[in-house]
Amino acid sequence: MSASGDLRDLYQDLILDHTRKPRNFHDLPAANRRAEGYNPLCGDRVSLMLDVKDDTIEEAAFQGSGCAISVASASMLTEAVTGKSVEEARGLLGAFLTQTAGSPPLAEGPDVELGKLAAFAGVREFPMRVKCATLAWRALEAALAGGETAVRTE
Repeated sequence: MSASGDLRDLYQDLILDHTRKPRNFHDLPAANRRAEGYNPLCGDRVSLMLDVKDDTIEEAAFQGSGCAISVASASMLTEAVTGKSVEEARGLLGAFLTQTAGSPPLAEGPDVELGKLAAFAGVREFPMRVKCATLAWRALEAALAGGETAVRTE
């Protein structure tokens, strides 16, 4: 087996682990930023909650339902942004969207290391799955903008 095949298997295992045991899957009463995401094409729904204090995301959580990619992406998002500044989270958001959807960067800035989030790079080859992987991230974008917002991926 090739090294790229081994890496692909590792990424699949990582996504399956986060699907079966999603991290930070609970209500977050202390949240002061929230956003709802809905993908009408497949029915995925996510409610993303952030507790932001002094420009730092103290805690992130989500609730909702969806396919394996959608749930794993939301789970890994909450792990990735917890403890980050709002600006760092925006950088991560831009890098993730660029990697998975081929979106132009949201803003010029330093290169961001995606780490485990690189597991989602392969969805770019499956346009219908891109919306699953990016749903929670679009909710993050709305939540970071402030207020309680709803986003749709159509």
